[in-house]
Amino acid sequence: MKTISILVPERAVPAAIVDPQYMFSAINMFYAQAGMAPAFKVELVGVTKEIRLNNGLLSFHPDKLLTEVETTDLIIMPATSGDISEAIELNKAILPWVVSQYNKGSEVASLCNGAFLLASTGLLSGKTCSTHWLHAPTFRSMFPDVKLVDDRVISEQKGLYSSGGANTYWNLLLYIVEKYTSREMAVMASKFFLLDISKNNQLPFSMFKGQKAHGDEIIVAAQEYIEKHYDAKISVDDLAERFGTGRRTFERRFKKATSNSIVEYLQRVKIEAAKLQLETGRKNVNEVMYEVGYNDPKAFREVFKKYVGISPVDYRNKFSTEVVPS
Repeated sequence: MKTISILVPERAVPAAIVDPQYMFSAINMFYAQAGMAPAFKVELVGVTKEIRLNNGLLSFHPDKLLTEVETTDLIIMPATSGDISEAIELNKAILPWVVSQYNKGSEVASLCNGAFLLASTGLLSGKTCSTHWLHAPTFRSMFPDVKLVDDRVISEQKGLYSSGGANTYWNLLLYIVEKYTSREMAVMASKFFLLDISKNNQLPFSMFKGQKAHGDEIIVAAQEYIEKHYDAKISVDDLAERFGTGRRTFERRFKKATSNSIVEYLQRVKIEAAKLQLETGRKNVNEVMYEVGYNDPKAFREVFKKYVGISPVDYRNKFSTEVVPS
């Protein structure tokens, strides 16, 4: 039997505590129905015996204090709400306990922006991690030594798991169920909870918003120019000349400030504009392609799929509010 320790941190998102508890309890129910012993012992763990969440509207009473847990097989680190830095500070007492348990052999899984708490332990240094795409720029700024794979729904490395944004943590829970029990049990859980067990990236749901809180005024001006003229042909040389900087220096500053090369930024802005038109307009894919400055359908499809994870047609079919011709 595997022991699952679900942390109840200050400012935790209640659903990110209740849902894992429900998932692993449901697996135990499936085992009981088959006349078998339970697979999991599920415990809520906290610093105190009562943690009040949602401005005091909800109260959680952990089964154990951190000091009462000798060993565990898996620690779940839920998402938190509000200011991330404040949440880390409020929960700093949890961090050394997580490190200690990991060093004893426990695995650790973060849900959504719970990755910030996990990264704050130092365990992710030099490793990969996923989190909500919305928090990607902040995460990269706070933890530059962690390789963020914000396009993925699930990341795993050396017993450290992380999930993408919001409800994608259900896919991580399914992944853990399969690893700790069997594929058949994971499939049963996916049917019970009505989950897509094959979902493996969050790109179709992400929105690109260029990082502008870097303090380089020239690069901010360049970003705004690109975003205003995304439908035009813009070269790196043109941008460098427009903003009075040598090409190599301009490229270096742009990459440092935005975490994107200039070409990547141009592509991302064009694709974000295309996504918006596919969601809300009545133009077909080729018309949208021309509107955002592409002339080659093959190149447009390849770049679109690179950043969105699916084709323009599939994206329109998934998110469009209009019925439009192909």
